Amino acid sequence: MTMSAHSHAPAPEQARDLARRVGETMFAVDTASKDTMGMELVSCEPGRAVIRMTVRELHLNGHQICHGGFIFTLADSTFAFACNSYNKNTVAAGCSIEFLKPGHLGDVLTCEGVEQTLSGRHGIYDMKVTNQRGQVIALFRGKSAQIQGTVIPETADAGDQP
Repeated sequence: MTMSAHSHAPAPEQARDLARRVGETMFAVDTASKDTMGMELVSCEPGRAVIRMTVRELHLNGHQICHGGFIFTLADSTFAFACNSYNKNTVAAGCSIEFLKPGHLGDVLTCEGVEQTLSGRHGIYDMKVTNQRGQVIALFRGKSAQIQGTVIPETADAGDQP
């Protein structure tokens, strides 16, 4: 499928490829998510991302459950990948989280983030953090704001390349 000369939206497969490349580019230099937290980028698609993290001892709080700040960071990182997936630099303008169940040592927490709406420079994204048993650990909602720049440099003729 090729882009029309008058179309500004990439074809679906081009959009998926761009989102994947944006995710890989961001994750490669995301020291906080990758190295500090031990997260794994599972997927990055247009308006959607999935990140996984195993709860380790360094994530435990004084109750010996996963510290809420680490669960928040997992959701916030997933939010970042979902809202940057269009290759427009985007940051959080606000967010909130509801903690529903504790995460325990050894749990594999997976966060799926999905765009709910995108209008102009602002978007609303919902994150759902689940454990390996499919139990919902937390729900997070973020509002994004587009800023100047792109994650991957854009080329004028990118749509014309095979």
